[in-house]
Amino acid sequence: MGGRRHWVARTGVGAATAALLAAGLATAALGGESPSGRNAASAGRASGGAAGALPAGGSGSGSGSGRGGGPGAAAVAGGLLGGPGGGSEGAALSPMGAFTDSGEQGVQNLAGLQEWLGGTTVRVGHTYLPGDSWDSIEGAGDLLDPWAQWKHAAPGRLFVLNVPMQEHNEDRLSDDEVRGLIRSGAQGADDAHFTRLAQRLVALGVPDTVIVLGWEMNGTTYAHRCGPDPQGWKTYWNRIVAAMRAVPGQHFRFDFAPNRGQDAVAWTECYPGDASVDIVGMDSYDQPGGESFYDQINEPYGLQAQVDFAAAHKKAISYPEWGLFRNGDNPDYMALMLSWIFTHRPMYQTVTDYCPHGVWQCAENPKASAVYHALMAGRKTAAPSVTPSAATSAATSAATTPKPAATATPSPASATSPVTSPASASAADSAATPSDPSDPPTPDGTTPSTAPSAPAQGSADAHGAAENCSPMQLSAQMQQQYASGEVCVRLSPKSGRSG
Repeated sequence: MGGRRHWVARTGVGAATAALLAAGLATAALGGESPSGRNAASAGRASGGAAGALPAGGSGSGSGSGRGGGPGAAAVAGGLLGGPGGGSEGAALSPMGAFTDSGEQGVQNLAGLQEWLGGTTVRVGHTYLPGDSWDSIEGAGDLLDPWAQWKHAAPGRLFVLNVPMQEHNEDRLSDDEVRGLIRSGAQGADDAHFTRLAQRLVALGVPDTVIVLGWEMNGTTYAHRCGPDPQGWKTYWNRIVAAMRAVPGQHFRFDFAPNRGQDAVAWTECYPGDASVDIVGMDSYDQPGGESFYDQINEPYGLQAQVDFAAAHKKAISYPEWGLFRNGDNPDYMALMLSWIFTHRPMYQTVTDYCPHGVWQCAENPKASAVYHALMAGRKTAAPSVTPSAATSAATSAATTPKPAATATPSPASATSPVTSPASASAADSAATPSDPSDPPTPDGTTPSTAPSAPAQGSADAHGAAENCSPMQLSAQMQQQYASGEVCVRLSPKSGRSG
């Protein structure tokens, strides 16, 4: 494994650097000054992100694509990194977006970002529910409305929502306080809040929202952290997922997204089980200072560990938060992180686009901005997958609503994640509290041992119920995770008959 990781890291360096050199951006992107217009990209952002802003080192007519007179940067990079810009028609970018702001302004910014990228389709809208109160976590008020409208406005869009697991998310609660909140949630105290949120999302017409629940749980920043009671935290996560999946009409997908690396606790200790996780995400910023991208790949619980873990559990991956940080305006990180994303094709990725992390709204990072623009501008993006994962489908059909597990109180956003504090709403949508499930999932996310096993293909159980399974044609997205599939029909005899 060590040799393969070394190859992955070094290949990424070579491909990304070659792309920038061939595009005439090597000087600006890799640390020097560009031949012309060193701050062109940042100037464009400072003036409102005009479409004609060129990346540093770019020259041309200001078409908005950032291309010069020779081979376009996006085209050359696309050819070397497998994207459509290089003529590979089947290799569109994974669904991409950015977090730019929480409410209406964040929605408006997506159009500006897309214009700056020369028409590269921004398919992912990403925002955060504030964790100041349960009303906010329930989605009360109008924070969610503009995002729902944005998603409805065009096909092939994906809405990603970070959801705290406890109020007072940023109050720096002690481990003892967090431990008590986890245990309270694990016992069912908070089910109704998440039921109301699910009902709100379904009512807004976004029942397929990706829920990034309790993000960066392996750290110390948030009160919804896992460390004080990992086992209770997993039980609490499972209760929340079950409560939300019990709402009619939902097709939510749940993203387990820790910080990259060890942090306060190994994120694998917090993993709640395959039945309640659809995506294994990771928040990965360019930190700590002095750490190379090679280290970010190979460190314990780093990028390679995430990819390997997701593959072992047959889950998609994502990068809900990533961007520049402790190493400043670092074009090497930007080129290599994008190369990693191009190679591993996450279900979605959203760069954090405000200072010090960003590339469009933050004029402090002209070199990295030029690299991002060169590799992302004028490219096709794939439509997001709309098929719920096997975990979601199975849990929904089973109609089990796990009891709430112990909950950790979300705490303030860490330095590596956006800190959002939109005004909290005044009232929550009324909703019935879900009844306690008779067979809640176990804390590790597996189904209860009392659950009946499925009969073999074409077989009948003791009650005469017959099941027949046929091969299923997998979509391109599903083929990335599964070798084959089956569609099964189960027929139950009428009462009083045995066959």
